[in-house]
Amino acid sequence: MKNIKTVEDYIAGTGEWTEALEKLRSILLDTEMEETVKWGAPVYTIDGKNVVGIGAFKSYFGLWFFQGVFLKDKENVLVNAQEGKTKALRQWRFNSISEMDEKLIKKYVLEAIENQRAGLELKPEKKQLVLPDELAQALKANADLKKAFQKLTPGRQKEYAEYISEAKRAETRQSRLEKCEPLILKGIGLNDKYRPG
Repeated sequence: MKNIKTVEDYIAGTGEWTEALEKLRSILLDTEMEETVKWGAPVYTIDGKNVVGIGAFKSYFGLWFFQGVFLKDKENVLVNAQEGKTKALRQWRFNSISEMDEKLIKKYVLEAIENQRAGLELKPEKKQLVLPDELAQALKANADLKKAFQKLTPGRQKEYAEYISEAKRAETRQSRLEKCEPLILKGIGLNDKYRPG
């Protein structure tokens, strides 16, 4: 369901979950949160910060709490969608509208709003950039290259480091470095041509 512009469009396109999502939406709209669409799905915010979203999938529908890791979850209803990957996000999944307890949902939502107001937020960990030896040596040997590399965004630096280090053979890593040097000197990211204008 790409190019969704409104919450109504999203809900209308969910087939069997339409009534359930309408009910979730009415619970969320009965709070002080603002409704918007992000990533093609309904998201509810406080002061521009994401608090909760609703979504429909093949076998379930539900809520996701962006900072759900801070919810008390006494009822043990929340799940981590991707164990080991997802740090803060928690989902509350339903298989039918009859599973929904409006008062309990509201309680969780109000707690999520309070947590957001209190500034409880798990920030993504910044990973240390590890340069492959070939790139590190090239930067040491060429001041212009080093200066240009340092001007690149952290994401672009990471792309170059990973691209070179992913090669198994030393010859391939060296060849990749030689291809990358002119791009780095021009301030161009490795994958810039694939980014939207």
